[in-house]
Amino acid sequence: MRLDMKNSVIAVSGRRFMVAALAAVLAGILTVGLTSCSSQVSGKPGQTTLRYWLWDSGQLPGYRQCAADFERENPDVHIQIEQFGWDDYWTQITASMVAENAPDVFTDHTSQFGKYSALGQLLDIDPYVKRDNYDLSHYAAGLADQWKSADGKHRYGLPKDWDTEAIFYNEDMVKAAGYTKDDLWKLEWNPQDGGSFEKFLARLTVDVNGVHGDEPGFDKKHVKVYGTGYNDTGGGLGQIQWSPYALSNGEWRWTEKNPWGMHFNYDDPKFQETIGWWISLIKKGYMPPLSVATSGVGTVESLGSGSYATLLEGSWNISTIDNATDLPIQVAPTPIGPDGHRASVTNGLADSIWVGTKHPQESWRWVKYLGSAKCQDVIAEQGTVFPAITTSTDKAIKTFEDMGYDARAFSVHLEDKTTVPSLVVDRWAQVDALMKPAMASVMSFESEPSSLTEANRRVNALMSANRGKR
Repeated sequence: MRLDMKNSVIAVSGRRFMVAALAAVLAGILTVGLTSCSSQVSGKPGQTTLRYWLWDSGQLPGYRQCAADFERENPDVHIQIEQFGWDDYWTQITASMVAENAPDVFTDHTSQFGKYSALGQLLDIDPYVKRDNYDLSHYAAGLADQWKSADGKHRYGLPKDWDTEAIFYNEDMVKAAGYTKDDLWKLEWNPQDGGSFEKFLARLTVDVNGVHGDEPGFDKKHVKVYGTGYNDTGGGLGQIQWSPYALSNGEWRWTEKNPWGMHFNYDDPKFQETIGWWISLIKKGYMPPLSVATSGVGTVESLGSGSYATLLEGSWNISTIDNATDLPIQVAPTPIGPDGHRASVTNGLADSIWVGTKHPQESWRWVKYLGSAKCQDVIAEQGTVFPAITTSTDKAIKTFEDMGYDARAFSVHLEDKTTVPSLVVDRWAQVDALMKPAMASVMSFESEPSSLTEANRRVNALMSANRGKR
């Protein structure tokens, strides 16, 4: 791809090939209509209309405010916001790219951008960053680098937020179990006996007869309140399932490097040991079987109804959980692992520009505004996510504290440098397609954790076969 800064001309070699490749990606996927769930009216005559897509309805009011503020400063541009649910979002993005009618700017995710950059569908904004001397240092450490190409020469987005994971818990249940808020900050786990964290989960688990998981006569087949819950297997990432445990059990990481790793490590004994301990919580009755966890009742609803005493969740769901229940819910950090540290995946979304936009200059102005403190301060006040800019993060922490949540349970990972960047590879969809059934088999006790060695072999064969095709 070549970007002519003077004339704003985008020249893409092999465009037909890229469109054909996207069509192949889309093949077999059931597409739905391209009507968004929510959008704004078209602009006034003489204005350039930019289409902007996002998936999080909770952030929609904040970004509408950002759009209104941006339009006041840029009266020649109108921002048309369109929102889709997560399940439809990526199918819609791909379909619109195939139709060469994609949004000018869209919210991007680290698990997806590798695919779209490899297919030549993202505009390299590095020339704009250099032209405008755009300061990337005001973002939280590492966030901006997540959006660079494998060779480091191209940039495909500006950070908009970051997230980590924590343990959401029912304060009444925790108090009744004899634990204080400070106790939860000291919990430790290990793959041998689960440590104080497993004892904590056992105490919080209650069967239909009122017997706790650590008491004689506990009926693990008829549980009323599970010590903790989860939504699915986590596939190959496990962000809000098993990642805090695997990432704090020695030096294990998904790949040999990140971003753009090519060799996966699901065959590592440390990883398989972690998974073996994690699924033992199901055997003991402290965590629901996979069939129950995936029965259709959401994890947030289960926490809100009192069916789960705790839940590992991301900071992006604070407001969702806050609005879902009247029960007293608080947060504590992930438990300390065998390596002496707690761990959390940290992910940061970004705004990317579609390579086919007819308005690259205007799109860059909008992306630059989205990545500014002006917009991110607005998002901070909404209490939905932690903005990428550090000064805006401080304001978001205060917002969450005003809501009654101990926001430091999330930010402690940044303070203690125990974050692990979310995985970025260019064939993640194929990798996850292999890992989901493999993990489901293990979690259903149809296979042993050691079976993940064979799954890892297939994953690495896939990556090897595609080596050099980026």
